[in-house]
Amino acid sequence: MTEETTMPATTATRARPFRRPRLNLTARERLARVVLGATGALLGAALLATGAGTVSSVLEILLVATGLDLLVTGALGHCPLYAKLGYDRRSLRVHP
Repeated sequence: MTEETTMPATTATRARPFRRPRLNLTARERLARVVLGATGALLGAALLATGAGTVSSVLEILLVATGLDLLVTGALGHCPLYAKLGYDRRSLRVHP
């Protein structure tokens, strides 16, 4: 009979707590993204239901995907592309 020993969790195996990304969208930009995103996603879904040709179906799927992206980034207030590009709104900067 062998005894199993438990190894203490290392930093590589420990679950890190969820950290919400830093806001990088203004309130106006967030509202515009949510409204336009919801409109685009709903319009794309309605057009997709009509069952037109292949090219139009692909474009409608892209419209739905783009709308959902705008909707999610607006709701979260964080745009990953802005973060990658280093874009920072002056009104969101923290002043010492």
